[in-house]
Amino acid sequence: MDRTPHTPASPAPRPPAPPPLRTARLDLVPLAVHHADEMRAVLADPALHAFIGGTPPTADELRARYARQSAGSPDPDVLWANWVIRLRTGREDGERGAGHGHGGDDYSDGDGSAAGRGGGADPLIGTVQATVSPAEGGASEAELAWVVGTPWQGRGFATEAARALAGWATSLPVSTLVAHIAPDHHASAAVAAACGLAPTGLVHDGEIRWEHRTTA
Repeated sequence: MDRTPHTPASPAPRPPAPPPLRTARLDLVPLAVHHADEMRAVLADPALHAFIGGTPPTADELRARYARQSAGSPDPDVLWANWVIRLRTGREDGERGAGHGHGGDDYSDGDGSAAGRGGGADPLIGTVQATVSPAEGGASEAELAWVVGTPWQGRGFATEAARALAGWATSLPVSTLVAHIAPDHHASAAVAAACGLAPTGLVHDGEIRWEHRTTA
């Protein structure tokens, strides 16, 4: 009888926790429960939910949601990465231009507030998220999503934040970036295209799968 002690296999390393990210105009701050009160106002416009689904959440509903999301996925092979988007108001919106947030190598400190920069508190304007999970062939894919509150739409903030998100995900690395977009959601399609994603022929729950194959 073989009495050699059994050595259990080491668990797969958990993907890294999401760091703060910084773009030309925005701070992407890792999501926390205390963001719920301010984000309730950002998500209060019923028209915003025409594409993202649901109805405007209450602060209590957001606190419960953010507690689950910030605790992370119960699956050790899956990473839930969520950020709030904070607009830095200490500079003109056009300074340095939009779209310089591709990549995640320029990090902010703390919660990205206006402390140390003068002026009032910088507002939260939306969220971005990535779900990183195993894909076929041992690779990983990152599903990206973004939402910007109605008062801040049409100014390039979603594109700027999504490019930073895509850059961070690519650096993990992952083999594929994915987004699911309603066929008539033209603004979100433009954001996905700016991140290098292209529509495929696949449809899930009425949304078109967009993707970009990285070099991972």
